[in-house]
Amino acid sequence: MQRVCFTLRVKPELIDEYVARHEQVWPEMLAAIADSGRRNYSLFLAEDGLLVGYYETDDDDASRRALAEDPRTEQWEREAAQYFEELPGKRPDQAATQLREVFNLEAQLTSD
Repeated sequence: MQRVCFTLRVKPELIDEYVARHEQVWPEMLAAIADSGRRNYSLFLAEDGLLVGYYETDDDDASRRALAEDPRTEQWEREAAQYFEELPGKRPDQAATQLREVFNLEAQLTSD
């Protein structure tokens, strides 16, 4: 299993709208995410617009490809792009900065 953490930056003036949009994500988008192999997916948002996302998957490369090729995600990602700063012509799901995991409690507790 891979644990993936990423960041994006939401435009401060659009934070409330971004939060409202995520109160009820389209059912087809939820299904596309699940079908791509992502689970335990959460987004966290700081007051200054820093968005931190986390999910688990068996194969992140395959998950990214599945979402990029899934027609259910295209409209959501196109509309979502307006909320983010500094997306150089990319969909938000393809432009996020992934963070390197440097500590995991469970891994250290179970190591020999």
